Order: sequence, then structure tokens, then C-alpha cells
Amino acid sequence: MDNHLQHQIPQEAFDWYDEYAHGDIDRRTFLSRLSTLAVAGLTIGTVSSALLPNYALAEQVKFTDPDIKASYAEFDSPDGHGTGRGYLVTPANVTGKTPTVLVVHENRGLNPYVKDVARRVAKAGFIAFAPDAIHPLGGYPGNDDEGRKLQGSLDRAKIEQDFIAAAKFLKAHEGGNGKLGVVGFCFGGYISNMLAAVIPDVIDASVPFYGSPPKAELIANIKAPMMMQFGELDKRIAGTWVDYEPALKANNVNYQAFVYPKANHGFHNDSTARYDEKAAELAWSRTIKFFSQHLKA
Repeated sequence: MDNHLQHQIPQEAFDWYDEYAHGDIDRRTFLSRLSTLAVAGLTIGTVSSALLPNYALAEQVKFTDPDIKASYAEFDSPDGHGTGRGYLVTPANVTGKTPTVLVVHENRGLNPYVKDVARRVAKAGFIAFAPDAIHPLGGYPGNDDEGRKLQGSLDRAKIEQDFIAAAKFLKAHEGGNGKLGVVGFCFGGYISNMLAAVIPDVIDASVPFYGSPPKAELIANIKAPMMMQFGELDKRIAGTWVDYEPALKANNVNYQAFVYPKANHGFHNDSTARYDEKAAELAWSRTIKFFSQHLKA
């Protein structure tokens, strides 16, 4: 992403993209709003192209990288959609039992960015598993608009049960050391919070990136250490922290929270102009260190 272009795009455009990405407005409304911006030297096409995902930009670890082995695996989900499927990536050169990390996508299925995140996790020495919530409908369809519609059409409670089943599946992986972390983004951030609260004996560490909290009555169940990652400009999710943090404190949860200055919702996603390289790299280094601390001991 051209940093000059990124800094030229008005904050309103990022806020509208956030509404569009979460289904609050449709694509036509999003593009219509962009057309009202008077930005010197920038066309609506330039701005929309910068904000909409370009997954070629997001590949940091190729699936052919000799340090990892990438495949797919299915798991039983009797309380969800019956069967789930995900992207399983293991370190190629690690001997002995290895910590495991569940990687949870946004609200549009297992897109290439999240698959790359799973490869990054494996390259850091963990067994990574990234389930696809829309597997029951054929899996990620190749574009985010359709993926968002498909995920939105599924029963939310069954999706949550699928991720609970995926966590238990990964925890029991034959190559695992019995320790399980979870990291997720946006919707996946919510799932990371929810899993820590719903299956506290399964989750050993959780890192929600800009995720909404679990139901208030469940927060007292959390046992795992938590690391929260927020963008300063992400007012929608930052607003939930006002009530979430006191509840964590009240229940003596071991947590730490980081707010990245001038970063938007989705700042870790390097396929759009919301990406903040400095914040993303710092947040990711903290995430890997956190998992190493709590999962490798």
C-alpha cells in the first residue's frame, strides 16, 4: 500500500468502509458516499480500490515455504453444522510436541489473508488451524461480498458451536502439546473472546484483535490470559471496552490491552488501505511472544 495514498484518504472513507464491511450499508451506498468526497488528485476508483481487499498484497508466507506444511482437515461438529473444515498448517522442522493456535477469520469466511496469518503462526513454531465458518455452504467463494452474505445467512449459534468444536479438535491434535491459543480478527476477535468465556478449560491464551466482548454473564468464566488489540480510530469496538475492562478486573482475569495510535479497525489486515504496518507488526510480535510465554511452558 502506497503510504502517501493511505494518508490522503479521509477518515470518513475508512469509517464508511467499516460500515460496509460489517453489512450496515451495501456496496452501492458505500461507493455513493465515496463519490461525495472532494479529495485533490484522487478519484472514486482510486479510493475504492485502495479500501477494497487486494489479497495479493497479503501474502507474507507462501504455501510452498519449506518451513511449513499446509493442508486441510475436517472435524466433527455435532452441535453446529455437523462437519467443519479448516486450513491446517504445521511447522516442518519442529521436533516434539508443539503448541496449537486456532486462527479465526472475519465475517466473510476463510479468505486468503487469514490463511496467510495461519501460515505466519506455523512459521513461528505453532500448529495453526483456521476453520472456515461457511464450509457448510461450500466455503469461501473467492470474494468478500459473497462471503459476507453467505456467513450472514448461517445460524450464528451454530457457527459458534463449530468454532467450539474446532478448538476441541485442535487441542487434541496428535502433534500438539495440549496447550491451545486462539487469535481472531473482527468477528474472529469476538470468537476469541467468546471461546475463552465458554470453554475456559480448553483455551490457554486468547488474543482478540478488535473483537467485541462475550455476553456479560460469561466473563466471570474466563481463566486464560488475554491480550486485547485495538485501533485508536475504531470507535465502534473501542466503545465496548468501557464495560468489558471493569468486568475483567472484577473477575481477576489476567489481561493486557494495547491501543495503537491512529490505527483503524482492521489495521492488521494487509490487503486494504486500513493496514497500518507499524501497528500491525508490533501487535503481531506481541501476539507471538504472548503465545510463546503461555503455550510453550
